[in-house]
Amino acid sequence: MKPPRAGVPSLLAAMLLAGCAALQGPRLAHGQTEADVLALLGPPSERYPMPGGVQRLQWVSGPFGRQTWMVDIGPDGRSLWFAQVLTRRYLFDFAQRAQGMDVPQLLRELGRPAERRANGWGGGQTWSWRFVTNDCLWWQVSLDAHGRVSGAGEGPDPLCEARDRHGLF
Repeated sequence: MKPPRAGVPSLLAAMLLAGCAALQGPRLAHGQTEADVLALLGPPSERYPMPGGVQRLQWVSGPFGRQTWMVDIGPDGRSLWFAQVLTRRYLFDFAQRAQGMDVPQLLRELGRPAERRANGWGGGQTWSWRFVTNDCLWWQVSLDAHGRVSGAGEGPDPLCEARDRHGLF
């Protein structure tokens, strides 16, 4: 006796649609209440006070995640702005205005990095984030010895380099 196959196409279609919905991100909209945003995204990873009584809520997907969502909530409790900031476009726009930015500003802009590495004798650090890309890159920000941004750009993700060395790709 053959197993029924009638449900297989429906199941595959449902899985495909669910995957597409995940790529689109949450259904955020301007003017949503903070409660609506929290219902969609859960509790934020961080909350930062911004000028004018605005609160920036941030959802960081962790060291291997490639998404960090930001939502600005106005003094009236409604969303003013939202973005997934770990995208090539956002990161290159960020690089244009980042020079001299301090650590608190950097965290408000990009969230917690996947890695923080000391720069050796010269001081400072390099912070790195994985982001949405088809290439095996991550975004790196150089901080000088005073904790100010001195540069930003793409670099090879060491996880991919390790896989290449061991013949995993």
